[in-house]
Amino acid sequence: MKSLRIAATGMQAQELNVEVISNNIANMRTTGFKQVRAEFQDLLYQDIRRVGANSSANGNIIPTGVQVGYGVKTGATARVMSQGNLQQTGKELDLAIRGEGFFSVELPSGQTAYTRDGSFELDADGNLVTLDGFRVQPNITVPNDARSITINREGTVQVLTGNSTTPQELGQVQLSRFVNKAGLQSIGDNLYLESPASGNAIDGVAAEEGFGSISQQFLENSNVNAVSELSDLIAAQRAYEMNAKVISASDEMMSTTSNIVR
Repeated sequence: MKSLRIAATGMQAQELNVEVISNNIANMRTTGFKQVRAEFQDLLYQDIRRVGANSSANGNIIPTGVQVGYGVKTGATARVMSQGNLQQTGKELDLAIRGEGFFSVELPSGQTAYTRDGSFELDADGNLVTLDGFRVQPNITVPNDARSITINREGTVQVLTGNSTTPQELGQVQLSRFVNKAGLQSIGDNLYLESPASGNAIDGVAAEEGFGSISQQFLENSNVNAVSELSDLIAAQRAYEMNAKVISASDEMMSTTSNIVR
């Protein structure tokens, strides 16, 4: 019976759906994490009686026809790039982007990766780095005798050193944006790589047209909504159970048919 195979595709789809939801829930407290949503498409159809065909020699048109679908498939796991809530931390190297844009970091391979996680630190040489030690681009080096660091909404980094009362400008934190930011490739560690789907990075300055502003001593929380995720989890569980029930019913029908033949 085709229903066995069709219901099996439904169970596989809901299994993946639950995996996506569980990953969202697991990352509810991950800085800069963006929710992922599973999207599904129906499979091919078998035309038993083609719609629009002639039903008689007089040219009568079949208005609906008979089609049987073959189930469901996963079309995409789309990342929702909406803004997460900003949380004040009081830490001067914590940065959050309010609006469009990503921080650029250099990977050990020389590739440029992008992140919304602005929980930065200083390495042994005073370079501004991520929690994994990847340098923020363009490179910002803070002097050893810096006693305070100020980063304004445009990303300009200034420090007070020694006994000086005049701020010293060190550079500017650059932002990058993409035509299709949902097309970025996730590689873990809160990092993304550009892809043919995302298009090339468009570099610019924070608070300029098309770019968000930078908030110092803030971090962007995950945009996962706990209530909607739990609701989706319950719906996925029910859908899985219903598909399992279809398999059970189909099996009983096949057993009945087999008994009749005997």
